Amino acid sequence: MINRYLQTFILVAYTFFCNAQGQEIQIFTLADFDLKENVKFCLVSTDYGKEEYDFNKKGLLTKAVTRYNDTDYDVVYYKYKAGELVEKRSESYRNNNFDPSTSIAHFYQIDSTDNIKIQERIFSYDKEFLDEYVYEYDESGDLSSIRRTNNDGTDVTQVEHKKFKGEYTVTYLLNGVPLKTVRTSTQKPKNRPEQKIVLTKEFIKGEADYAFEEVFSLDGHLMAQQEFEYNLSAKKFEPMVRTTYTYDENGMLITEVAKSGAETTKKEYIYQYDKADKGNWIKQIVTPDNTYTTRKITYYVTEPKVEE
Repeated sequence: MINRYLQTFILVAYTFFCNAQGQEIQIFTLADFDLKENVKFCLVSTDYGKEEYDFNKKGLLTKAVTRYNDTDYDVVYYKYKAGELVEKRSESYRNNNFDPSTSIAHFYQIDSTDNIKIQERIFSYDKEFLDEYVYEYDESGDLSSIRRTNNDGTDVTQVEHKKFKGEYTVTYLLNGVPLKTVRTSTQKPKNRPEQKIVLTKEFIKGEADYAFEEVFSLDGHLMAQQEFEYNLSAKKFEPMVRTTYTYDENGMLITEVAKSGAETTKKEYIYQYDKADKGNWIKQIVTPDNTYTTRKITYYVTEPKVEE
């Protein structure tokens, strides 16, 4: 769990703004919140506020609340049909009053007649049309294009997939101009298990801007991340911060070490669990700052099996 709740806070807040490039439809589950078993509700207390998460019995997120203070909060509702997201409503409340000007609704329609096509239509709570995104997938199930239409016209993001010498590269181009490339490969370091390497490069108006490389273990844990900044005069990416992560036997993050030049910063994570050393954690302490996050978790009641 690497800044999981900060990441989720950003994602929830992001739904209150128009998306300029489009995102693949994402369904959040218990695992995205570092939760397991039959969790029904989770209340998270952080230094920036409180968050509340409701899940259905299948482990899908149905409601997320971000509370900045007692009177200001945002709510996102998720509605599913046959396990697919069909509706997402983002509501904003300020001074305990509903704010329709910053509240929007997303409606999804899936067409699987041929290759999968997903239509996302976005409206304000005043029923004003804001945006339409159409996500098209190829016969392999890979995203091939995102078409955005609104009152300003239509933009198309093409998504290209290429495999070459063990590397898999996905390139996003907005009206032919590169936005982002993601290159995935595997590596077998000497005397160490095989790793997955993901290099992401981001562009602004077609010009290189920022990049980061992530190293994952085969079980999906992020082991290291290297950030790069593009040097315009030298016309190359230059390394900035490198962060490494270690985990305990339960797969929980326990150390995070960031190095930038001669400066090194280390964080350590300590957990308290609701079931001895197992189950879900209910308190996370980060040293040396001694900041902490607490969680109150409610579970679905397991119905006893009836013997025949």
